[in-house]
Formats: sequence, C-alpha cells, structure tokens
Amino acid sequence: MSNEQETPDSQKEINIEEEQTKPAEEEQTKPVEEEQIEEISVKELQKQLAESEKKATESSDKALRIQAEMENLKRRTQKDLENAHKFALEGFSKELISVIDSLELGVQAVTGESEEVQKFREGSELTLKQFEAAFVKFNIEKINPLGEIFNPELHQAMVMQPSVEAEPNTILNVVQKGYSLNGRLIRPAMVVVAKAEDL
Repeated sequence: MSNEQETPDSQKEINIEEEQTKPAEEEQTKPVEEEQIEEISVKELQKQLAESEKKATESSDKALRIQAEMENLKRRTQKDLENAHKFALEGFSKELISVIDSLELGVQAVTGESEEVQKFREGSELTLKQFEAAFVKFNIEKINPLGEIFNPELHQAMVMQPSVEAEPNTILNVVQKGYSLNGRLIRPAMVVVAKAEDL
C-alpha cells in the first residue's frame, strides 16, 4: 500500500518536471518563429508599400493628365464661344455686302444734272453712309487697297498689267472692294496688279 501511494507522487513530480522543461523548450523555439513571421511581415509590408506608392504615382499622373485635358477643353470651348459671338454675323454680313455693291454701282451709274437725279443720288449716298456706319458698329471693315502692295491673304488678282508709273506688285485698280469681320476675311478685294514692264 505504501508503494502504491509513492508512485502517484513520484509521477506527479515527473509530470511537474516535464511541464517545467516544456515551456523552456517552447521559449527557445518561439523567438525563431516570431523572427521569421516578423521578417515575412516586413517584406510583405515593404512590397505592399512599393505597390501602393506605384499606384499613387500612377493615379497622380492620371489626375494631372485629366486636369490638363480639362483645361485644354475649357480653353477650346471658350475660344469657340468667342468665335461664335464674333463671327455669328458672317453670313448676314455677306448678304449686306452684295446690297452695298449694288448701291455703289447705282450711285456711279447715276448721271445727269436734273434735280430729280441729284435727289436720287443724294438719297443713295445717304443710304450708303448708313450701311457703312452699321458696318463700323459691328466691326465689318472695308478693304480698298488702291495703291497698296498686293497681299494674297487679303487681295485676289484679276489681271496683271504692265505699268510705267507704278512699282511691280502695286495695286492699280480695285474692281471690287473686300471686307473683313473682326479681322477675319469675308471677301477678298478683286484687284488689278502692276507687273514689271517687259524689256
């Protein structure tokens, strides 16, 4: 009986010793595992950080590009609106120009000294002046380049004519006046241009 009682106590002591040795072994293996886990975690975090920085840079570049595109679109839209306001009268102006041409031809054709003819002439000239005042108000400018140097951007040469008096490329005669609207050519002036005399 005494032997039976001793054995459980001795077993308890052995068990206690085993338990005391187990944590010591676990403590030795645990730091190595934690170091590995920490190493993996740091590497993963560095990788994630690099990826995040790359994505942030890409997003920033994309945002800058979009902002630049929006600025360009805004400028283009603003320019289109300005042009729409400036040149909205272009078609209407062209129609009025043909009316002025007819009036000018009518005034030139009126001859005679009678009172009725003079009144008609005065009336036509007054109408022409009103048209010209309206044109000035809406920035429609007349191009009458008599005596100027030929400019292909504003003038259209109908004939090249030799001239002793005028320098080559000088406009000798204006067949039809030109017009521009806010600096944009509506119709070129039809002109006769001097050319160098053949020797």
